[in-house]
Amino acid sequence: MEIAIKMFQFILSISILVILHELGHFLPAKWFKTKVEKFYLFFDPWFSLVKKKVGETEYGIGWLPFGGYVKIAGMVDESMDTEQLKQPAQPWEFRAKPAWQRLIIMLGGVTVNFFLAWIIYTCLSFFNGEVYADLTKFNNGVGVTEAGKKMGFQSGDKIINIDGKPAERLDNASINILLGDHVTVLRNGKEVTFPIEKEGVAEVLKQKEAKLYITPRFPMIIDSLASPSSKASGLAKGDKVIAVNGKPTPFFDEVSSVLSENKGKTIAIEVLRNGKQETLNAAVDKDGKLGVAINQKLMANVMANVTTNKKYSFGEAIPRGFERTIEALTMQVKQFKIMFNSKIQGYKNVGGPIAIVKNMPVDKGADGSISINWAAFWSFTAMFSVWLAFLNLIPIPGLDGGHVLFTLYEMIVGKPVPQKVLENAQMIGVIFLLGLMLVIFGSDIFKIFAGKL
Repeated sequence: MEIAIKMFQFILSISILVILHELGHFLPAKWFKTKVEKFYLFFDPWFSLVKKKVGETEYGIGWLPFGGYVKIAGMVDESMDTEQLKQPAQPWEFRAKPAWQRLIIMLGGVTVNFFLAWIIYTCLSFFNGEVYADLTKFNNGVGVTEAGKKMGFQSGDKIINIDGKPAERLDNASINILLGDHVTVLRNGKEVTFPIEKEGVAEVLKQKEAKLYITPRFPMIIDSLASPSSKASGLAKGDKVIAVNGKPTPFFDEVSSVLSENKGKTIAIEVLRNGKQETLNAAVDKDGKLGVAINQKLMANVMANVTTNKKYSFGEAIPRGFERTIEALTMQVKQFKIMFNSKIQGYKNVGGPIAIVKNMPVDKGADGSISINWAAFWSFTAMFSVWLAFLNLIPIPGLDGGHVLFTLYEMIVGKPVPQKVLENAQMIGVIFLLGLMLVIFGSDIFKIFAGKL
């Protein structure tokens, strides 16, 4: 049931984005009296699921759910239908229109994607507000994993800014740090600025829960014992761990760090029990765990204390929606920087449709029921809309950006790109995009078999 709901969300989101993106091409094409031969949701190689011709346009739904298209007469597109182009240009064809009209038609899709994201983010800000872990409330600083330490952080750091910009929200900061160059923290009462070590970023990206490398700090209070060795140690529910091997460890992240250094060893644990301090011997397993569960209520209380629920009036939501759209766009651009970084090798962590479906948000009830988290769904759709706008603007033949590049060239130089060049460039672009799609799908399948997805 869970995977079915996730697939439904993915297909619904893609359908909304594709239809509106293609409308962004379709409407200005019609406005400039350009013939549109096809309008399709999803691709239809060999056959379509549904089709109906209305006027001069065939509307349909394809069987391959990886996008969609409008086929505009007199245009070199992914269909590679060049027979029509061998004839003299007709007034209703794309190639017969002035360059400025063709530019508007080609930019229509990404423009719609941008404004759709803005509208969604505005509505989310107005109706739902924004709930986030507020870094300014982390009075004890952040707890960091070993991967976080490789990036340059120390437990107890209070994050002030990232690349010179104030850091307020944990979710945004945890991503911006991965994409950034340097961080300023308050450490032992002093401001310290350090470069983000790329080896640490690479280590974080290898983990399934990458954004958990920094967390609020909380004491380690035992809720239950989950292994025979932990029960044999004498540990009990309610024990508060205050030191390990004589080293003070008032917070969970410090305990976790010492345990990882003592895998497979027996350690001395000092706990506070009923107001009294006791020392016990406990075995650490090969994974650096004690076999105990942490008090979830305590963790929930800590999160509640650092959480901010910000509300927006409608007037405030509009600029905030725009700001969130720009933040999402900036994040997409920055991701390209780490994708091809030789130390980070972010391209190894790129996920395709299978990975996206697996990570679609759902709500899980206490009774095991699964339902759609609509706020998370619309947030994902807005982010994905920005991603599609950015992706389509990349100047690769086969994408909107390729057509825009050739049209701008024509407007600057004063003469069009030769038809044969357009056809060859489009063919190369389509082959490249199909190859990229196969690589991404192959990566997803490999990760599934390797247990990484």
